[in-house]
Amino acid sequence: MRIVESTTTSLSGDAQTAVRWTRKDLLGLRELSVDELNFILETADAFKQVGTREIKKVPALRGKTLVNFFVEPSTRTRTSFELAAFRLSADVINISATASSLTKGETLKDTARNLEALHADILVVRHSSAGAPQFLANRLEASVINPGDGPHEHPTQALLDLYTIREKRGKIAGLHVAIIGDILFSRVARSNIFGLVKLGAMSRWLGRARWFRASLRN
Repeated sequence: MRIVESTTTSLSGDAQTAVRWTRKDLLGLRELSVDELNFILETADAFKQVGTREIKKVPALRGKTLVNFFVEPSTRTRTSFELAAFRLSADVINISATASSLTKGETLKDTARNLEALHADILVVRHSSAGAPQFLANRLEASVINPGDGPHEHPTQALLDLYTIREKRGKIAGLHVAIIGDILFSRVARSNIFGLVKLGAMSRWLGRARWFRASLRN
């Protein structure tokens, strides 16, 4: 388990309580605390500057191997993870369902364990079935990141949305944010709702009644 620590500073310049990230995996925003969400957003502030440099690289993940294991097709999300990993100095391997042993009947768990046996440190697992990243996270020592699992959650996209709102509006707490569309099957909307509410925004949903789950309304 990787422990990352950050000390926040108040406007008066006094050091506040250190925030520690102790999670092995990033599977959804529903289980994250407000401090953990803010920790990710504040860490992203520092790394955003890397993209503006002439040499767009830092050694944060040097010596680590990240595997993009996309059982569900994707272009933008996979490329985003690949580019981010390169800029953090990680080694990257891209695997799709059609290019894996899943096509020969190998189970998802066995495929992932084979990747871990090759000393993969981080698995980015996109799957059309809700809960697939959680299933693997419970069985692997490697860290698992969820870039979208069925209609469940898409935490990394929601984190980007939260970061953009905070950057453009200066804050999230107190804002009224409307999400329009099919909430029932939108994993991005679900993750956004969890993150917005935790960070103090008022989330409004607009759409047909059949697009809303009772669990989300509660």
